[in-house]
Amino acid sequence: MSFRIIFSLYLLFIGTHLFAQDKIFNVENIIKREMQERRIPGLQIAIVQNGKIVVNKSYGIANIQDNVSVTNSTIFAINSCTKVFTGVAIMQLVEDGKIDLSAPVSNYLDSLPNEWQPVTINQMLTHTSGFPDLLKILDPFVGSVGSLKNEEAIWEKLKTLPMDFKPGERFSYNQTNGYLLGKIINKLSGKPFAQMFSERQFQPLGMRNTLFGDSRDVILHFAPTYNYRQNIDGKRLPEERLVNNYYEFPYFRRTAAGLNSTAEDMANWIIALQTGKLIKSKSLLNIMWSPIQFNDGKFTPWALGWGMNKFRKKHKAVGMSGGGRAAFLVYPDDGLAVVVLTNLGGAFPEDFLEELAGVYNPEIMNADPVTFLRINLRKAGFEKAIEIAEKEKKINPQFIPSEFEINEWAYRMMAKNQLKEALEIFKLNVHLFPNSSNAYDSYAEVLLKTGNREEAIKMYKKSIELNPDNKNGKKVLEQIDKSK
Repeated sequence: MSFRIIFSLYLLFIGTHLFAQDKIFNVENIIKREMQERRIPGLQIAIVQNGKIVVNKSYGIANIQDNVSVTNSTIFAINSCTKVFTGVAIMQLVEDGKIDLSAPVSNYLDSLPNEWQPVTINQMLTHTSGFPDLLKILDPFVGSVGSLKNEEAIWEKLKTLPMDFKPGERFSYNQTNGYLLGKIINKLSGKPFAQMFSERQFQPLGMRNTLFGDSRDVILHFAPTYNYRQNIDGKRLPEERLVNNYYEFPYFRRTAAGLNSTAEDMANWIIALQTGKLIKSKSLLNIMWSPIQFNDGKFTPWALGWGMNKFRKKHKAVGMSGGGRAAFLVYPDDGLAVVVLTNLGGAFPEDFLEELAGVYNPEIMNADPVTFLRINLRKAGFEKAIEIAEKEKKINPQFIPSEFEINEWAYRMMAKNQLKEALEIFKLNVHLFPNSSNAYDSYAEVLLKTGNREEAIKMYKKSIELNPDNKNGKKVLEQIDKSK
């Protein structure tokens, strides 16, 4: 081989290496900025590109009490991200020929109330079932002996509650779906769901750091979860304080929010999912990553068990978030995935996942309206949300905002007490979707929180005008009227 060829190969290697390092540098800048702004103690990130983990890094402190640093083997709670593992378990049973997604739940579970029986597996996976929510009756100290403190008592009480709405009529996120899916997995797999998950997902992939558990369980190398609190013991503090977050996920509902993992384990799980190691059928994988239709023909915001999705023509993304502390997105057509885990409830890493993905594919940032708005409003000010959105709509055909995503983003800001910013985004949603009852209801909620009661009343009335069945709006208006 000539010197010229060797030298050319050397330059190519150096160029490729520098290019990769430049991307990692940009990723780290985003991570450090977000950790500082969101006051995140500890974080893990993994990025998958073309079937390989190209970034696997850890930052900050895992355990503040003992000043233990985050490592790549530190285990984090992933909360509702558990639901995607449950979705995969259901699809594995579909592939086994044991489940028909369009079949009613009564085909698989006995002793259900009559109103529940027609609900399909598809509707349970997409939270369009209309089931009453388990959390409405769940005692915070489940496990104790007594009324509504064990599965049997809760199950019997749950079955007496009326349906929230007709199946397939609308979307409503609730934990009953995950609970019942767990019961189906137990019955059809012939073993407890935790064992089925381990044997068919974790063990084959060497996911040694992925396991079920909550604050009651002793988990090695575990990062406790923290929260910032403004009120403690009924008293308002002069400033927010970082506190330990104690949480319990009773065994019977851990299919909804019971897993803990590492970014590396989850990245390897995503690779296995895309390469047919978990679900062999590519068409079945695509079905799992697609929405279903409501009764009126419109599409659901959720795919089958996957709740954080970008159903767009280019750079489609599917994923999930959990507990405001863990989130990930998979880009099936781009060979890309981003996983971010933190130990701070309310960190909402889902807000900056697309910006991280944009480091590896710049087109992604402009393809996602929320990411575009978040980056540009950071510079221009949130009061210019409508102006910037309208300008972008005229020049960018990919700028197709989702009412659901914008609403979720605004609620995340409201949860962090960023009321001024949330107000502008809820206002934007009303501007973009003037015929949406939910958009007006959400806007009214933040108006009420910011003290603008008269305008809030107008928005609630508008919401009820668009949807006469808006029980929440009617209830709030009654409460306002009583307080006068």
